[in-house]
Amino acid sequence: MATPGSTSHQLLQMGTKIVAVGRNYAAHAKEMGTAVPTEPVLFLKPTSSYLENGGTIEIPHSLESLHPEVELAIVIGRKARDVPEAAAMDYVGGYAVALDMTAREIQASAKAAGLPWTLSKGQDTFTPISSVLPTSMVPDPDNLELWLKVDGETRQKGSTKDTIFKIPFLISHKSSMMTLLEGDVILTGTPPGVGPVKVGQKITAGITGLLDVHFNVEKRRRPESC
Repeated sequence: MATPGSTSHQLLQMGTKIVAVGRNYAAHAKEMGTAVPTEPVLFLKPTSSYLENGGTIEIPHSLESLHPEVELAIVIGRKARDVPEAAAMDYVGGYAVALDMTAREIQASAKAAGLPWTLSKGQDTFTPISSVLPTSMVPDPDNLELWLKVDGETRQKGSTKDTIFKIPFLISHKSSMMTLLEGDVILTGTPPGVGPVKVGQKITAGITGLLDVHFNVEKRRRPESC
């Protein structure tokens, strides 16, 4: 397995936002009972939701479970605005594996009310992420196997070759609407197999042959009253 250096951590620290793509695998859209999109479904997550490898994912007080979604993360290497698709890969600084932790009950309520997904996706510890792999270690990002296990049992296994919208298009599309800065992250969607995790369970995930990550799941502690 790869052991990326400290410079990769610094790159993530420089980022200002996480731009995520929903339903970028047709099989995941189907399992969620939603239509396959004809253009990217985008939402933002704060960088304060990052959690380093080995950390503890916190389930909010009012919930009993969260749904982890394993994703390939694209780390932007330099400022990108109105990038043509043909040049988009020149703006990639590296790759990582990330989990898009989702409070499914909150998300379902928000969808039903036509409200944003922020509370279901952006809370503290809701974006566990690996160190960043340099582009030289990932010659074909459109043919990577992503996997996720809970307590050693495989929940998700899929290939980035099955994404609907490919990396060059995503970078070009997003940079036409908002400037992507060095260290910003694009989450490229999750393959099928999502399901709940509860307190006490352990999550492992990775990119086959390149890296893996592991996280515990616990209940968020209530703040002590003054």
